Amino acid sequence: MITSIAWKNVWRNRTRSLTVIAAVTVGVFASVFALAAINSSIVQRIDSAVNEELSHIQVNTKEFRSSSDILNIISEPDKVAETLRKTPGVTDVTGRIIVRGIASAPSGSAGVEITGIDIEKEKQMFTLSGKLIPGTGSYFGADTKLNSAFIGEKLARELQIIRYILTAESLTALVDKGVPSAVTDRLKPLEGQRFTTEKKLTEAYYRLLTPKEIKKYGLAIREAAWSYREGSRVILSFLDVNGNQTGAAYRICGIFRTNNDLFEATSVFVPMEELRRLTGLEDGVYHRFIARLEENDMTDRVTPVLKEALPGLEVMNWKEIQVDLAMIADYINQIYAIFMVLILAALSFGIVNTMLMAVLERTRELGMLSAVGMNRRRIFLMIMLESVFLSVVGGFTGMAVSGIVIGITNHTGINLVKYSEGLEAFGYSAHLYPTIGADFFIILTVLIVITGILSAVYPARKALQLNPVEALRGE
Repeated sequence: MITSIAWKNVWRNRTRSLTVIAAVTVGVFASVFALAAINSSIVQRIDSAVNEELSHIQVNTKEFRSSSDILNIISEPDKVAETLRKTPGVTDVTGRIIVRGIASAPSGSAGVEITGIDIEKEKQMFTLSGKLIPGTGSYFGADTKLNSAFIGEKLARELQIIRYILTAESLTALVDKGVPSAVTDRLKPLEGQRFTTEKKLTEAYYRLLTPKEIKKYGLAIREAAWSYREGSRVILSFLDVNGNQTGAAYRICGIFRTNNDLFEATSVFVPMEELRRLTGLEDGVYHRFIARLEENDMTDRVTPVLKEALPGLEVMNWKEIQVDLAMIADYINQIYAIFMVLILAALSFGIVNTMLMAVLERTRELGMLSAVGMNRRRIFLMIMLESVFLSVVGGFTGMAVSGIVIGITNHTGINLVKYSEGLEAFGYSAHLYPTIGADFFIILTVLIVITGILSAVYPARKALQLNPVEALRGE
């Protein structure tokens, strides 16, 4: 009976109740969707770090990471590899040889980390081969007399291997993509010109288009002008085992694109046999072993086991290598909780205000209920239920709306390409696919109910302080 009365009381003043419910709905939706977007960014960054750059665990000598000396090889590599493979939770293991060097092209040079890899094993363990930019070749699939190298887009830009040319075909493609012909006509003076950097291209079309057109079509213009001559060459120079300068010409077999500019700018992957031959390293020796686990959640359990099994080596997981990312990953649940508590605390003030007004407006009614025998406990419970109903209806509506929007944007994605340069400098994607676990909604439901209960305490106490005789005299 009390529940039924409380529910009817909620809708006695529809405008006020709907205003509060709308406020709770918007607050819950905004906070849940924002957290889903943040969560997707972090999840994508962790996936990229593990699946493209680091893997779960790396093993090398204790001096190698700081010195990168070519002679800092792992002793008894077969024994180390076998220890890794036998460790519960480890699914794949591969070795790498790594040297620091310089990548040079006719238009520039850059310091790089040259990694010799087992091509098939790396393709099985990492997703980097799937990041190949269409039209730039393949993942070590080309038949060439020269050595092969797989490099990042950022490095290709620095070496000016990637250039920008607006051809007649690219201008036609822009029209097909929806760029007005009036815009492409004003780009005609740039047709056939070669721009060595994206910045120079941007400066050129900034003089021809309006700020509004640049904002709307700038990305499409840059993509249409993007040009790469397949089979470009680069010279890789480094020291061999004797400390002598050596190197060779490498044919770029393909260019990859990730969300991490630093990784793209410094990483060069080559077949291990070619790098062994040039450095003079013997077969079977490695600078680093890479291990993948069954699940990412096993990282903290497996790492201590391997550190104990390999005491003479440096065993580091991705959390220890990417400390900032690990800190965010470890504290993400606390961040969610703090964020939601702040949002719900703000919403609770609105509920308190609404319920307090309702109590003061119903002074005579509450006095009459007390006079006819409704005890204080039931009056208290009635006010509490009204507050909980407002919170729950608004909260569930907000969660329903956020669930629908998250589902849609998880499929379509959110394009933050305007901020891509800044985001990718820190390794984060400019394309977000919001996602959040079902357990979060369970926690949120509990928080909403608690918010409703706490918000009702003060108004309910005010109702209990009413004197029935004085309340009946009130107008």
